Amino acid sequence: MIELYTWTTPNGEKPVLMLEECGLDYDLRLVDISTGQQKESGFLAINPNGRIPAILDRDAGEGYRVFESGAILVHLAEKTGRFLAPGGMARAETFAWTFFQAGGTGPMIGQIHYFRNADERSDFAIKRFEREGERLLGVLDTRLSEVDYLAGDYSIADMMNWSWARSGLNDLDARARFPALAAWVDRVGARPAVVRALERLQEAKRLAAEKASNA
Repeated sequence: MIELYTWTTPNGEKPVLMLEECGLDYDLRLVDISTGQQKESGFLAINPNGRIPAILDRDAGEGYRVFESGAILVHLAEKTGRFLAPGGMARAETFAWTFFQAGGTGPMIGQIHYFRNADERSDFAIKRFEREGERLLGVLDTRLSEVDYLAGDYSIADMMNWSWARSGLNDLDARARFPALAAWVDRVGARPAVVRALERLQEAKRLAAEKASNA
């Protein structure tokens, strides 16, 4: 059994997509980052960086932890033999687009969210991250005008990029400017496993809120 510790954010969605795509059993445990649960000692024992998501893979051994979304997806791909080519150019391409997201769209679009909602407004910071976010979305759009999926076949690269690309298109009102990317977001979003993943996350959040209100 896999224990998944996550929240309803773009980073938090990624492992849920992968687990649903692979059909693996997992115990979904929400870590409410709005109340600082990710900084509590219990979670820090799983991820010392205090960030979601993280997993405990009980099948692999007691205390077998994996944190960072990219590392989790690679671990699950190797565990199941799915969504990551065993070698060659396809594997290299998958890793390239997977870590393009980890170092690019996630940090940049995340900063747009941060500075737009900061108590102290900085127009310079907002414009700087909006420009870089648009540039990165343009890189994805160019790639997806040539292929259906980022690494050729549907892979962990698509699962890594999807939530942040969807968020970026909405945040920057950019669907019309990046039609290939928008079509890919819709195509991936229509996959049954992706629909199930988002529904499961939202239902878990609803139940948690209901439990808290009745406490």
